[in-house]
Amino acid sequence: MAGQYIYGIHAVDSLLRRNPKAIQRLMVQSGRQDKRFNAVLELAQNQGVTLIHEPRAELDRLVDGRHQGVVAEVSEPSSGEGALALDESGLFALVDSKSGPVLLLVLDGVTDPHNLGACLRSADAAGVDAVVVPRDKSADLTPVARKVACGAAEVVPFARVTNLARTLDGLKERGVWLYGAAGEAEKTIYDSDLQGSMALVMGAEGSGLRRLTREHCDHLVKIPLLGSVSSLNVSVATGVCLFEAVRQRHS
Repeated sequence: MAGQYIYGIHAVDSLLRRNPKAIQRLMVQSGRQDKRFNAVLELAQNQGVTLIHEPRAELDRLVDGRHQGVVAEVSEPSSGEGALALDESGLFALVDSKSGPVLLLVLDGVTDPHNLGACLRSADAAGVDAVVVPRDKSADLTPVARKVACGAAEVVPFARVTNLARTLDGLKERGVWLYGAAGEAEKTIYDSDLQGSMALVMGAEGSGLRRLTREHCDHLVKIPLLGSVSSLNVSVATGVCLFEAVRQRHS
């Protein structure tokens, strides 16, 4: 039975470096020759991955997206089960084992895989220790999310939890402060102390944080908006907030 497909130069390159055994075969575009493409082929050969040359039309048929001439068929399910996939107990173990302050990203009901991928990319760039999502009503690590993440999906620990409210309580018990992003908050992200162990909690596209999630947050913060728009895309807002935490931690 065929597995799922991961495609695009960044995503496939990261998978080859992190978990080549998950790749059943790597299909590459016949006749293509360029530096980045050839580097992926060389890496695949060094890792002992089976290479199959296919015409571009066949790769176009396999995936609905810009594959850049490389499509990996993998045995792993889309939820990303593997060394970097966490459940609630694994998340708590990660927090308990961290010697310094942790930085977590909690996505409460982000259902667009493009936004999930973009959030993962920002999380990796900001040095986030883990991304946490609820199992229900949340985007999964689909090929689209992995493609947009540009390799971050293969390196950022990803926790899917059954009961988000219970997980947030467990994080608070471990000294993690919860900062929920909400447009109506009185305090801005720039007026907040983000140097300790913290989780940035972002809500769904459009509707924002759910009531129960909001009630579990220790602080509600907002990004000051000076123009005519009333809100930012969740992935853009995530990047802004995460890098304010980075700025404070490295100032």
